[in-house]
Amino acid sequence: MSLINYATKEINCKIVYYGPGLGGKTTNIKYIYSKVSPESRGKLMSLDTELDRTLFFDFLPVNLGKVKGFSVHFHFYTVPGQVYYNASRKLILKGVDGLIFVADSQIERFEDCIDSLENLKANLSEYSKKLEELPLVIQYNKRDLPNIVSIAELEEALNPREVFSCEGVATEGIGVFEPLKVVSKEVLRKLK
Repeated sequence: MSLINYATKEINCKIVYYGPGLGGKTTNIKYIYSKVSPESRGKLMSLDTELDRTLFFDFLPVNLGKVKGFSVHFHFYTVPGQVYYNASRKLILKGVDGLIFVADSQIERFEDCIDSLENLKANLSEYSKKLEELPLVIQYNKRDLPNIVSIAELEEALNPREVFSCEGVATEGIGVFEPLKVVSKEVLRKLK
């Protein structure tokens, strides 16, 4: 839930990147950080394991300027993809305003994507929220790899709501900003 401070005229919104481990959530955040002007962004905080996997979360605050006299700040978080960090996943979802589901397109990761989406629904239910009630977009990442699932199959399995989705190669910045723009607009629209 967006935090609106009328005294300071600030709106803070929380966008969470969700998906299976090593699917590209952190890579998306790091790419955004590299392209957003230093004046508009805060510090990128990331807690990684020795295997370069996100241990707890990545956090990147970005100032979007003014909307109707209010300063709008988006806070981007990633969740750890590994199932044994589920308590962290749940905690990070608290107060979420919008979601970007990063699906790993590799054939061998297809079931992990389905499991991660089901895990997202279960964790949201802990806060009495339903996935259908939140702005959601999907990025089908790693489309540059040779052993990938077709977009049609991914759409059928992961996108029954037919929300905005796009192909991505986060390491090259392909498909990184499109889902971010769509979900941010949806979050702001819901604030009205």
